[in-house]
Amino acid sequence: MASSKPTRRAGSTSGLWRLALILSGVLMLSGCVVGPKYNRPSVDAPSAWKEPPPEGWKAATPQDEISKGNWWAVFNEPELNDLETQALSANQSLQAAAQRVIEARATALATRSNLFPFVSGGFSPGRARISGTRPLPPGSGGDVAFSANTFSLPVQASYEVDLWGQIRHEIESANALTQRSVADYENVLLQLKSDVASDYIMVHYIDEELVILRNNIDLQQHAVDLANVRHQGGVASGLDVSAAETLLNTTQATYVGLGVQRAQFEHALAVLLGKPPAEFSLAQKPLETTPPALPAGLPSDLLERRPDVAGAERVMASNNAQIGVARAAYFPNVTLTFSAGGLSTFLGQILDAPSLVWSVAANASQPIYTGGRLSANLLLARATYDESVANYRQTVLTAFQEVEDDLSALRVLEQQAAAYDQAIRSAQETVDISTSRYREGLANYLEVITAEEELLTNQRVADQVHEQRLLTTIQLIQALGGGWQESTIYTSGVPLPGQSSALPAH
Repeated sequence: MASSKPTRRAGSTSGLWRLALILSGVLMLSGCVVGPKYNRPSVDAPSAWKEPPPEGWKAATPQDEISKGNWWAVFNEPELNDLETQALSANQSLQAAAQRVIEARATALATRSNLFPFVSGGFSPGRARISGTRPLPPGSGGDVAFSANTFSLPVQASYEVDLWGQIRHEIESANALTQRSVADYENVLLQLKSDVASDYIMVHYIDEELVILRNNIDLQQHAVDLANVRHQGGVASGLDVSAAETLLNTTQATYVGLGVQRAQFEHALAVLLGKPPAEFSLAQKPLETTPPALPAGLPSDLLERRPDVAGAERVMASNNAQIGVARAAYFPNVTLTFSAGGLSTFLGQILDAPSLVWSVAANASQPIYTGGRLSANLLLARATYDESVANYRQTVLTAFQEVEDDLSALRVLEQQAAAYDQAIRSAQETVDISTSRYREGLANYLEVITAEEELLTNQRVADQVHEQRLLTTIQLIQALGGGWQESTIYTSGVPLPGQSSALPAH
């Protein structure tokens, strides 16, 4: 008996060493990763824009004097600057997008936790009575009923060994989706900035049109007065007076009707600022802003700067990682478990050496037959990735198209604006001449009405062209990615408006 004890201790020690060697080998194998390495698919980016750039176009540089984040400052409108600031701090859609970023980061953190052991502990007190007539082996002589306390203090740990990189691919996918959520946030932010600027311009564009209509109402009122004087003097018919009053009343009706459009744009601005429409108003003022010169870069800049392009690229990265997850499912899964603690009938002895218990185990499972589920999941992952590649390339093509559309629109609108400026000067001269001829009895009133209608039409269309140039400038800025700063989409800890800068990084 004395010689057997050392033998058992040696065997036990040898078993522990064998287990340690096995665990060491398992951990060394955990460096293996199956699945494709992500490389961004190539896209054909032109070296230059097809459309000739507008006047004032220049390459964006880090030293550019225009604010990179607050691109709306190029319009030199202090009131617009204030509205944009209010929108960034109070817009509810933007706040919701910021929360989606935090949700994605939390999901990535939860996924990352799978790399570490899961440890739990507890305390289990109990008391039980054992039956005295319980079945017993013959001759055991244990037919006595008794009651006993049981106190257990277990600590359990389990660890899934990431042999084939399944968990690491899941983390890679979650991190890419977190960056996609930042891209989505940047897209909402860019759209918000553009909507505020566009609605602001629309409100004051209507104010400019109201000025044009008021000036024409004054002009037409003088024409009515002139027609009345000539009619009372017997040198003009009542038809001239009626025609003059009809044109005046029509212009006045148009003037009043513009109030509906202005109110609607003002209400839209209030909602963008996170305010009820009843608590917001803009003072009327003519729109005197001229289309600014824009800094811009090469077409390839869009691949990093446009949020939708960057977001589509991050979706590709996430789907590529999912291929690795599906591929790793073919290989064995190894889980290590460990438990220890105290087990005693007396609470005071639960941590004594004789009461301590422990166990260590390793479990390996290998899929043998899944009915085609693993191959279907792998096929799905690959098809999903290929779909995201096509969507990414389409997004890039659409981005190039939008920039080219806006560049061509600005070029045409600039030429159109110059033509209408000349047309207004000619129409004003025609009104002056026709009114003078009518006053002297050399022309009928139809000539005056026609001239006044042409003047009003040209003035309103010219104002509309001016408005379209400003709106197209905003669209071009949006198409270029909004501002000229470096992309923050690939930065994990980017702070969001309305949120603490100490957001959890993934």
